[in-house]
Amino acid sequence: MATIPNALSVLSTVATQYLASQAQAHNGTQGAPRAAAAGPANLCDSCHAKPKYFDGTKTHAYCGKRCAAKIKGAANGNGGGNVNVTRKPTTKAPANGAARGGMCDSCHKKPKYFDGKTTHQFCGKSCAQRAKAQGAAGPAPAAGPGPKFVQRLLELFSSKVNALPSSAANRNGGGGGGGGGGGGGGACLVCGKVSKKGGVFCRKSCADNAERRAPTILEVPASHPSFASVAGQFKSSWRHKTACPAVRRVYKVITPQASLARYDAYRASVESRGNFAASGRTAGNENRRWHGTTRECTLGDNGNSTLCGSATCSLCSIISTSYCLKLFGKKTGWGRFGAGIYTSSTSSKSNDYSNNTQPSNCKTILLNKVVVGKGYKMTQDNTKLTAPPAGYDSVLAEVRLGGSLNYDELICYNEDAIRPSYLVVYDA
Repeated sequence: MATIPNALSVLSTVATQYLASQAQAHNGTQGAPRAAAAGPANLCDSCHAKPKYFDGTKTHAYCGKRCAAKIKGAANGNGGGNVNVTRKPTTKAPANGAARGGMCDSCHKKPKYFDGKTTHQFCGKSCAQRAKAQGAAGPAPAAGPGPKFVQRLLELFSSKVNALPSSAANRNGGGGGGGGGGGGGGACLVCGKVSKKGGVFCRKSCADNAERRAPTILEVPASHPSFASVAGQFKSSWRHKTACPAVRRVYKVITPQASLARYDAYRASVESRGNFAASGRTAGNENRRWHGTTRECTLGDNGNSTLCGSATCSLCSIISTSYCLKLFGKKTGWGRFGAGIYTSSTSSKSNDYSNNTQPSNCKTILLNKVVVGKGYKMTQDNTKLTAPPAGYDSVLAEVRLGGSLNYDELICYNEDAIRPSYLVVYDA
């Protein structure tokens, strides 16, 4: 896929140069004139040895000034005036009107028509119309695409570039590593057009439109590839013995651009240190992880996409301003691995932390994109941590025989290492 932008770039350059050359020719600013393609009908009407002169827009009857002057002189009865012409002998000069410019370029039987000032290419209207219909009214153009065809290529080029993934079109469109927006074919959440490259937006303008509404959530249709990707991860990562509840709705979290810019900057800095992309991983070793929290409202229920605005509604606060380390321990009072932001690859573990304060038949959980970077593996509690060990970007709390965990956890200690990406609504 990396070659597609390069190929389109070449196409754009060639097409643009072609159209520019056509415009120059139309305006009379084309480069050096060239001779017409040689052929029986395109040889000089005087010497019959060299191609007719082509000035960029018109094919003349002669190869150059000398032959033109000679014929002009012959027409005036002075044998070419004072022009000294040296050329190879040719067949007998045509008589009568043919002396002015040779035989008709179409029928080659009658002299070219002379109106008293100009010698035309054909003997009359019939041959001129016949030649025009056959495309022989002038020198045959070089084989290649015409202006309309090239213009169409440029239009296609523009549409493809607009549809290709870009940082702007994917600021809120990606889902983090471990399964992005799914394959192509999903409808754009803003305009409804098919997003051929996957993701939830089809182009930059739609991503910009969504960001102007941020912070907010946009419902993802059940038929969308992103719905299948998120719901599939929820089901496949449910590792408790209890039955996995049905996913009812999926929403895309739209984060303000300034907040995403800080996240992108942090990811870039981690990538510059770890060079994860070179080993086939995502930039910054970005992954998707679950987080359960308290919901004081009915956000997500029955299509409700309005944030409640309560300062104590953890769900709406995270969607609005992302995660805040100052609120660490507010709910649980402690953390196995210190003051950090906790997520898990196990949806059923994060489900344990999801609860409602208002009556509802559903629960909610957040799927986040997290910059894991270089993770430090731990199996035993360390409640005094406020940062990962030196040289690491996060803590990977893993399940081991004799360890303190039953299910995995990922802890980051930088607020810009994580952003909510999807809100999942499922049966309580």
